[in-house]
Amino acid sequence: MTHPEPRGTTAAPGRAGIDTLDSLREHLQWAVELEHATLPSYLCALYSLRPEDNPEAVEVVGSVFAEEMLHLALAANLLNAVGGRPRLDMPGMLPPYPRRLPHSDLELSLLPFGPEALEMFLRLERPAPPGAPAQGDGYETIGQFYDAIEQGLRHLCERLGEREVFCGDPARQVTGGRFRHTTGSLFGVEDLESALGALKEIVEEGEGTARGEVWDGDQDVFHPDRDEVGHYYRFQELKLGRRYRRGDTPRSGPTGEPVSVDPAAVRPMRPNPRLSDHAPGSVIRTAQEEFNRAYCNLLNQLEQAFDGEPSLLGAAVGTMYALRAQADALLLLPDADGAMAGPTFEWVPPESRS
Repeated sequence: MTHPEPRGTTAAPGRAGIDTLDSLREHLQWAVELEHATLPSYLCALYSLRPEDNPEAVEVVGSVFAEEMLHLALAANLLNAVGGRPRLDMPGMLPPYPRRLPHSDLELSLLPFGPEALEMFLRLERPAPPGAPAQGDGYETIGQFYDAIEQGLRHLCERLGEREVFCGDPARQVTGGRFRHTTGSLFGVEDLESALGALKEIVEEGEGTARGEVWDGDQDVFHPDRDEVGHYYRFQELKLGRRYRRGDTPRSGPTGEPVSVDPAAVRPMRPNPRLSDHAPGSVIRTAQEEFNRAYCNLLNQLEQAFDGEPSLLGAAVGTMYALRAQADALLLLPDADGAMAGPTFEWVPPESRS
């Protein structure tokens, strides 16, 4: 069996911080938390876009969101494969916004689509520079964090053997072939080869294939005649108003057909809304509380799906898309200073959910 070569600069296992199975499980739980942390920010940008007026922006943000859901499931599969238990339904998953990405200084906010949101997404999806060191904590880019996990996996397999590392119950793996609204695949993780494949899927969909390339190796899910670019470069297309085409590089920028974005067709959601902004019993706060209960029920469904009941993933994904109606209702409610209300993504204890 052959395994892909490491992507980043080789570092001693201690430098990456992953040299025991417990440390590996801890970092893979961080990966689950990282992948989830991006979802509320992408959802707010998506909710603020009127699909009929901004179809190209909706395609981009929607496809990135769907792929982040895929990455969350793959991170859970990785954790299950090494004998861990993914956790999502807990207060730490939904700290107040603005917040930091777990174990990083990268900041996330809840923003409507626009220049500020695009800059945040570009910072979040920025490719690691060629030769950048693996960083298991305090990482500067997501790719460097996953490089540290890859190095830890390789080191532990060499020291302990694959069977000792991949000791999880295969029945806990969530699989499903092609993932909804993406060209990525949700597959089980059972050994080093499949684990490296999962890491490759996560990193390349974010920052492109071999660092310095804009393409992620797939066909565009909405335009099968085109190759797909990584998340970072999809946001560059929206920022610069033009698509990448063959021959383009990160240095050249996109030189293809124009991309149309109508800033006037964006609902002006209040940035980083919180329940405490409105009195108990008010229309906005009541709607926000209902959304939060539904979202936390979704977290519970996802946790169950990843913690031994993989057949529940379909229901969880359905709940995720059903949240759109509640969000749309919120973004029609006028808030202060000409802004509209928005979801707050605050954790609700299970006993307080309907």
